Amino acid sequence: MSAAPDPATPGRVVWRGGRLVLPDRVADGLALLTDGDRIEAVARDGDVAADVPRRDLAGAYLLPGLVDIHTHGALGRSFLDGDDVAFETIVREQARRGVTSLLATTSTAPFHDILTALATTRAWMTPDPSGAPDPSGAPGRPGARVLGAHVEGPYFAAAQSGAQDPAHLRNPDDGSVDALLEYADAIRLVSFAPELPGAEALTRRLVALGIVAAAGHSSATDDVLARCEGLGLSHVIHLWSGQSTTVREGPWRRPGLLEASLASATLTGEMIADGKHLPPTLMALAWKAFGPDRLCIVSDATSGAGLPEGASFTLGALTYEVRDGVGMMPDRSAFAGSSTLLDGMLRVVVHQLGVPLFEAVRAASLTPARVIGVDRAKGSLQAGKDADLAVFAPDLTPLETVIAGRTVARGLEGAPS
Repeated sequence: MSAAPDPATPGRVVWRGGRLVLPDRVADGLALLTDGDRIEAVARDGDVAADVPRRDLAGAYLLPGLVDIHTHGALGRSFLDGDDVAFETIVREQARRGVTSLLATTSTAPFHDILTALATTRAWMTPDPSGAPDPSGAPGRPGARVLGAHVEGPYFAAAQSGAQDPAHLRNPDDGSVDALLEYADAIRLVSFAPELPGAEALTRRLVALGIVAAAGHSSATDDVLARCEGLGLSHVIHLWSGQSTTVREGPWRRPGLLEASLASATLTGEMIADGKHLPPTLMALAWKAFGPDRLCIVSDATSGAGLPEGASFTLGALTYEVRDGVGMMPDRSAFAGSSTLLDGMLRVVVHQLGVPLFEAVRAASLTPARVIGVDRAKGSLQAGKDADLAVFAPDLTPLETVIAGRTVARGLEGAPS
């Protein structure tokens, strides 16, 4: 690709010579016109004035920047570490993978650690007060933008805790919610088990504050989920992982959280599409039940993402391992999050499931943006939206990531899938 204009002074730029991934198709013969930090138009290549600086994509795909609403860490660091070095390490690596926006996701841990992570999240939602430039020459913080937090835990069922630390599980009626919601301005999504004492009151409070209430790591039956859904719960995290399933009570079958999620016509949901958490048959079922407008591809990446096979990593007080390309409990009894980021998820969904690229990208950009209420600005190549872009090679390897019109990451040769 041709050299970019000076990133410190972005003006009008036309991105041409590639294939634009739009919400409803992959389009040839079109160009994307950006003006500073915004998308100005999608137009026929020949209709753009000749004096506008051009970026030749050389046949690559131009995508909207990916949006990950469930991601814990990378390269040995976790958002739960709660420090600036951890946040910077993670968001830089995310940007290398075509991710332009994310939710800093916590996990079950000592409560003060969760609050510390939320305080750091709040700081990373705003420009760096020092005004130090990022590698693109733009003032502010480097890497993928932190849009807020996804608080995953500690309000989970012990029987469905998986890799969540059982020593620090809580009920929502234990008085801790008040302290948590002191950070309501930094929280976009909270996932919890809807059967726990205080879960219905928590749902009401979250919805009143404009925070997405989500079900997860739960032993709930369908009627319990329905009560919280009636109060505004709208999302379920990582299908099949930490979700109760059908049980029998005498001759009667009681559907669990999984069946209620798959049968719903309104809930949005998540799929960890690393090819490890779910075999192809279950990924295909999730796709059929939800479709790209209600299903979010999420990484659920832990600090093991980007680490080599056999590496140890931590999440809170617990230690896990990267085995067979996925995070594992040391005793191999459960997965411990993914070690794959969203670029790898796209390759799995497109190459293994045969999903059309534009639908896979929609599930990794526009749909998660809509779930957390930022789709007016992010998630698709449409006029008026933020100039958050990702350039991917024909084999879906990320080549360049652009945030607010400025290049923040380049190239990923030799990256793990």
